Amino acid sequence: MDAFRYSAKTTTTISYKTRWQAPSNIALIKYWGKEKNQIPKNPSLSFTLQKCVTETSIEFQPKPSSGLTFDFFFEGKPNPNFLPKLNHFFDQIRPYVSWLDGYHLTIRSDNSFPHSSGIASSASAMAALALGVMDAEREMDAGITDTLFTTKASFLARLGSGSAARSVEGPITVWGKTPSVKEASNDFACKIDSLHTVFTTYQDTVLIVEKGSKSVSSSQGHALMNGHPFANQRFEQAQQHLHSLLEVMKEGNLDDFIRIVESEALTLHAMMMTSQPYYLLMEPQTLSIIQKVWAFRKETHLPLCFTLDAGANIHLLYPKEHTAPILDFIKNELSPYCQQGYYIEDAVGRGAKKMYI
Repeated sequence: MDAFRYSAKTTTTISYKTRWQAPSNIALIKYWGKEKNQIPKNPSLSFTLQKCVTETSIEFQPKPSSGLTFDFFFEGKPNPNFLPKLNHFFDQIRPYVSWLDGYHLTIRSDNSFPHSSGIASSASAMAALALGVMDAEREMDAGITDTLFTTKASFLARLGSGSAARSVEGPITVWGKTPSVKEASNDFACKIDSLHTVFTTYQDTVLIVEKGSKSVSSSQGHALMNGHPFANQRFEQAQQHLHSLLEVMKEGNLDDFIRIVESEALTLHAMMMTSQPYYLLMEPQTLSIIQKVWAFRKETHLPLCFTLDAGANIHLLYPKEHTAPILDFIKNELSPYCQQGYYIEDAVGRGAKKMYI
């Protein structure tokens, strides 16, 4: 987008250091399938998390020779495994932050959750990185408004990882064009306001069924939506579900919230199982947990529901007021299905924030 190309009147370079914390997020309406440059085939809506975050500091040092260079440290140590993704990110954002070509960056990043825990760390990592870059740009250009800062940070984050667009603001964001949200865009996410207060304190307990790499990456899965026999029906369903869920979340109707959110999770995995080639990311423990959640909800009438990302791990969503009995259920009945009994207690958050050094 030309609107996001750097156009500061001054070319003065600066030495600058900043640190940002950005959260992971969990999609309630899933996006599955994308076009070039991380443009989604359908809109998505997500909860921004509170405790599962990435903190990233960036030191910007001017240098005499042209071309961006950087050093990267993950949890205090150099980690070459991240370099291909970082190089790709900087290649993608260069047209919009051309001033970076005169700098060397020292990037230090830490997660509050294990990198291999099955939570989408690329979303929080790319959002934190994009916010740090934008913070330096704002330091050079006082004309950058708060709105431009937020939208461009989401735009840049999206170029590194699609879902990272939704990790800048919170507690609820939508990304992707939809007639249900006038300001929605394929280029960046926007915050949704005027929702029922119950959703501003929703809890999310993440059950870690399987750590480590998936047999089919999300990028590969998105690509398999090209030519998928049910792709068009899925994209239409996502639009309908998004419209319905926004109405439900304004009213606070938890029964319909559960119905739509669980349907979206199962539809996502149905798309995987009907791709060519087909594949399955759920594990037997995943199905056992789902069945136990359904039985618990039927027996107790408590509004507990699940959702899934593109993997085996389960996010359990529920209102804060029901935390005690649901955590007891998780500890006593569900933790044996988790790898080494591991689960993470989280909640809906307010988005990214600057960490003052």
